Amino acid sequence: MNKSNKKTHQKVKIMTETFRNEIVQRITKNLLDIQILKLIQTQPMWGYMIKKQVEAKYGVKLRHGALYPLLNELERKKFLTSRRQQQGGRTRKVYSMTEKGNQYITAYYSVLREQVSPELTPML
Repeated sequence: MNKSNKKTHQKVKIMTETFRNEIVQRITKNLLDIQILKLIQTQPMWGYMIKKQVEAKYGVKLRHGALYPLLNELERKKFLTSRRQQQGGRTRKVYSMTEKGNQYITAYYSVLREQVSPELTPML
Protein backbone atom coordinates (compact mmCIF):
# COMPACT_ATOMS: atom_id res chain seq x y z
CA MET A 1 0.00 0.00 0.00
CA ASN A 2 1.47 3.37 -0.99
CA LYS A 3 1.49 6.45 1.29
CA SER A 4 -1.61 7.98 -0.31
CA ASN A 5 -3.64 4.80 0.08
CA LYS A 6 -2.40 4.39 3.66
CA LYS A 7 -3.52 7.95 4.55
CA THR A 8 -6.92 7.40 2.92
CA HIS A 9 -7.34 4.10 4.74
CA GLN A 10 -6.44 5.74 8.07
CA LYS A 11 -8.90 8.62 7.45
CA VAL A 12 -11.68 6.14 6.68
CA LYS A 13 -10.84 4.18 9.83
CA ILE A 14 -10.94 7.35 11.97
CA MET A 15 -14.21 8.46 10.35
CA THR A 16 -15.76 5.03 10.91
CA GLU A 17 -14.73 5.10 14.58
CA THR A 18 -16.14 8.63 14.95
CA PHE A 19 -19.45 7.52 13.41
CA ARG A 20 -19.48 4.45 15.64
CA ASN A 21 -18.99 6.54 18.79
CA GLU A 22 -21.71 8.97 17.71
CA ILE A 23 -24.15 6.14 17.00
CA VAL A 24 -23.42 4.43 20.34
CA GLN A 25 -24.07 7.72 22.16
CA ARG A 26 -27.34 8.28 20.26
CA ILE A 27 -28.53 4.76 21.02
CA THR A 28 -27.60 5.15 24.67
CA LYS A 29 -29.36 8.49 25.02
CA ASN A 30 -32.49 7.34 23.18
CA LEU A 31 -32.66 3.85 24.66
CA LEU A 32 -31.18 4.55 28.07
CA ASP A 33 -33.64 2.25 29.82
CA ILE A 34 -32.54 -0.68 27.67
CA GLN A 35 -28.85 0.13 28.09
CA ILE A 36 -29.32 0.21 31.87
CA LEU A 37 -31.23 -3.07 31.83
CA LYS A 38 -28.45 -4.65 29.76
CA LEU A 39 -25.87 -3.49 32.33
CA ILE A 40 -27.86 -4.79 35.29
CA GLN A 41 -28.51 -8.06 33.44
CA THR A 42 -24.77 -8.80 33.72
CA GLN A 43 -24.70 -8.22 37.49
CA PRO A 44 -26.69 -6.44 40.20
CA MET A 45 -25.64 -2.77 40.52
CA TRP A 46 -26.35 0.35 42.56
CA GLY A 47 -27.02 3.79 41.10
CA TYR A 48 -23.52 5.26 41.24
CA MET A 49 -22.05 2.11 39.70
CA ILE A 50 -24.63 2.28 36.87
CA LYS A 51 -23.79 5.95 36.29
CA LYS A 52 -20.05 5.21 36.05
CA GLN A 53 -20.60 2.19 33.76
CA VAL A 54 -22.77 4.24 31.35
CA GLU A 55 -20.14 6.99 31.25
CA ALA A 56 -17.25 4.54 30.72
CA LYS A 57 -18.90 2.21 28.19
CA TYR A 58 -20.99 4.66 26.17
CA GLY A 59 -19.36 8.06 26.75
CA VAL A 60 -22.64 9.55 27.97
CA LYS A 61 -22.68 11.77 31.05
CA LEU A 62 -25.62 10.69 33.16
CA ARG A 63 -27.12 13.03 35.75
CA HIS A 64 -28.51 11.64 38.98
CA GLY A 65 -31.70 13.57 38.21
CA ALA A 66 -32.16 11.44 35.09
CA LEU A 67 -30.91 8.11 36.43
CA TYR A 68 -32.90 7.64 39.62
CA PRO A 69 -36.34 8.45 38.19
CA LEU A 70 -35.59 5.99 35.37
CA LEU A 71 -34.54 3.28 37.84
CA ASN A 72 -37.73 3.90 39.82
CA GLU A 73 -39.79 3.60 36.62
CA LEU A 74 -38.06 0.33 35.64
CA GLU A 75 -38.75 -1.00 39.12
CA ARG A 76 -42.39 0.15 38.95
CA LYS A 77 -42.74 -1.76 35.63
CA LYS A 78 -41.26 -4.78 37.44
CA PHE A 79 -38.25 -5.00 35.09
CA LEU A 80 -36.00 -4.50 38.12
CA THR A 81 -36.16 -5.26 41.79
CA SER A 82 -34.08 -3.60 44.48
CA ARG A 83 -32.83 -4.38 47.94
CA ARG A 84 -30.99 -2.37 50.53
CA GLN A 85 -27.41 -3.47 51.10
CA GLN A 86 -25.11 -2.32 53.88
CA GLN A 87 -21.62 -1.51 52.57
CA GLY A 88 -18.94 0.03 54.80
CA GLY A 89 -21.34 2.05 56.91
CA ARG A 90 -23.51 3.12 53.98
CA THR A 91 -26.72 1.72 52.70
CA ARG A 92 -26.95 1.15 48.96
CA LYS A 93 -29.98 0.30 46.90
CA VAL A 94 -28.85 -2.57 44.67
CA TYR A 95 -30.89 -3.28 41.53
CA SER A 96 -31.32 -6.75 39.97
CA MET A 97 -33.10 -7.97 36.88
CA THR A 98 -36.44 -9.72 37.11
CA GLU A 99 -37.72 -12.37 34.73
CA LYS A 100 -39.96 -9.71 33.18
CA GLY A 101 -36.88 -7.50 32.62
CA ASN A 102 -35.07 -10.40 30.94
CA GLN A 103 -38.10 -11.00 28.70
CA TYR A 104 -38.12 -7.31 27.77
CA ILE A 105 -34.45 -7.44 26.73
CA THR A 106 -35.12 -10.63 24.72
CA ALA A 107 -37.99 -8.85 22.92
CA TYR A 108 -35.69 -5.86 22.27
CA TYR A 109 -33.09 -8.10 20.60
CA SER A 110 -35.80 -9.78 18.55
CA VAL A 111 -37.09 -6.44 17.25
CA LEU A 112 -33.53 -5.26 16.59
CA ARG A 113 -32.79 -8.41 14.56
CA GLU A 114 -35.97 -7.83 12.52
CA GLN A 115 -34.95 -4.23 11.84
CA VAL A 116 -31.41 -5.13 10.85
CA SER A 117 -32.33 -8.23 8.82
CA PRO A 118 -35.85 -7.78 7.40
CA GLU A 119 -35.53 -11.04 5.48
CA LEU A 120 -35.57 -12.82 8.86
CA THR A 121 -38.93 -11.25 9.78
CA PRO A 122 -41.65 -13.92 9.84
CA MET A 123 -44.34 -13.59 7.22
CA LEU A 124 -47.81 -12.80 8.60
